[in-house]
Amino acid sequence: MKREKQRAILALEDGRVFEGRSFGAVGEHWGEVVFNTSMTGYQEILTDPSYKGQIVTMTYPMIGNYGVNEEDFESTHPWVEGFVVKENCSFPSNWRSKEILGDYLRNHGIMGIEGVDTRALTKHIRTVGAMRGILSTQDLDPGSLVQKARSSPSMVGSDWVKAVTCSEPYEWGQKEGTGAGLWEWGKGQVADPSVEKKFRVVAMDFGMKHNIVRHLASRGCQVSVVPAQTTPKEILRANPQGIFLSNGPGDPAALTYAIETVRALLGKKPIFGICLGHQLLGLAMGGKTYKLKFGHRGANQPVKNLLNGRVEITTQNHGFCVNMDTLPVGQVEVTHINLNDQSLEGMRHRRLPIFSVQYHPEASAGPHDAAYLFDEFVTLMERYSKE
Repeated sequence: MKREKQRAILALEDGRVFEGRSFGAVGEHWGEVVFNTSMTGYQEILTDPSYKGQIVTMTYPMIGNYGVNEEDFESTHPWVEGFVVKENCSFPSNWRSKEILGDYLRNHGIMGIEGVDTRALTKHIRTVGAMRGILSTQDLDPGSLVQKARSSPSMVGSDWVKAVTCSEPYEWGQKEGTGAGLWEWGKGQVADPSVEKKFRVVAMDFGMKHNIVRHLASRGCQVSVVPAQTTPKEILRANPQGIFLSNGPGDPAALTYAIETVRALLGKKPIFGICLGHQLLGLAMGGKTYKLKFGHRGANQPVKNLLNGRVEITTQNHGFCVNMDTLPVGQVEVTHINLNDQSLEGMRHRRLPIFSVQYHPEASAGPHDAAYLFDEFVTLMERYSKE
């Protein structure tokens, strides 16, 4: 029997309202309304912990056409507060599909709304900026929802990391749901290759995607994942050859405990940071961060590598950025910039074994142009382990 779809409303804090139909869970959720320009990869987007606290709009018009499979999850469950699409495909066609998108969202309590003019919504966010919103199937009064959106918490000053970080330390591959290797055509996520584990890496989990650890493991790293509030003393007690700082949600400036931890680790071990980890490094080294107007989210973001002049097409998901003009002069070198707005995308310390990027070299989903950065981290650990 065909399921009758409920009416749903997305209301923004500036008074703009979008109507559609529910295709996920019912109820009411608030969050920062953002957009992602990826044509594929909705399953990875839904399960990226960096989206905690956000209602995600997909700019590609049809979503769900290849269903949901068991291999493309980037964490244990979806984290978005809501999912906005133009057209939801209820009849996916793909040999890996195990479930339709609507059922997946419903089973995990995630609200989805379809039938929205996502082009108009995206243009509005680009013009006005990302803002608070509320998605509801219960309260269908636009005026009431706008007021609720205005009274919801702001992303600025928010600490969402505590909601997504692991509750206790664990070894990658020894915990249920971890340990699968990189995805290979015709094989799926094969088991971790029998590569000798030459390096112990402590990964601070601020909301880490699984594919990051798969890349590290495939390059000979035994990865110990620790919660975001782990102290410097506890990290150094493990005597790692390297420290990794992961991606994650929220305002980096609000994570004072993480900034202090990173600052205490500077110069102690080689450090590689991605996304939020990059921002925390910038703050720990004396820089400042600011909120982008509408952020960078998608699998087609152009970045220029200033060290070799090459352009990389990258996967990104962030709403905050390190202000390159506030970094210590003569100590930190800018290595990558965004070609759309010239914002900071990568940096390295001139003296200490530290580097970071704002984007996602592990992709998943997205192009693999930047995967070489994991090799650079291994090279850095090799060099400093001999000293």
